[in-house]
Amino acid sequence: MERTEVILGNVRGEIQLFSDDKKAGKMDISVIKDKLTVYHTEVDEEYAGKGFAKLLLNQLVSYARENDLKIVPLCPYVHAQFKRNPEEYNDVWFKEEA
Repeated sequence: MERTEVILGNVRGEIQLFSDDKKAGKMDISVIKDKLTVYHTEVDEEYAGKGFAKLLLNQLVSYARENDLKIVPLCPYVHAQFKRNPEEYNDVWFKEEA
């Protein structure tokens, strides 16, 4: 059974993923005003290839939508997913204006 939690301190925090009550992965994030910056996604090796990074991404996007936040995807995994599926994430993707 997998579950996710958003743990947010003053500004920085993480989204944690648990599998059978064992921490299986996390995303390092910060929230400042209306922007949620994601820096890093990490899944423990024993859970690799099981779609856990996608579960973390889904939680990240849900949290952003629920809290009217735009995501700044500094994490290479998140940025790649946003670029691969722009229509799915366009509403929460913060893009720097040229």
